[in-house]
Amino acid sequence: MQIELTGNHVEITPALRQYVEAKFERVERHFDNLIGIHVVLSVEKQRHKAEATVQAGRATVFADAVDEDMYAAVDSMLDKIDRQVKKHKEKITAHRATRPREQG
Repeated sequence: MQIELTGNHVEITPALRQYVEAKFERVERHFDNLIGIHVVLSVEKQRHKAEATVQAGRATVFADAVDEDMYAAVDSMLDKIDRQVKKHKEKITAHRATRPREQG
């Protein structure tokens, strides 16, 4: 899993980078086929925005969140990503489980 972290009008500190990477480990536990992650953190006046695009197998998952605190925005965004990745994994396993048997 490769995480690309970008900051718009905000400096990506080592503490912030470590926080995002630690939070994405939770997502990786639910779905181990994560190819790439692109996270953009930005600040506009008092609004802190976190958005992420995750390439999970064949699917692309996107989520964003806005909050007054950057860490809270990252938490909210990761909750959304986590729910979407879980849903994607359930779809994949459901399709595999209901495959019809060959008759012959």
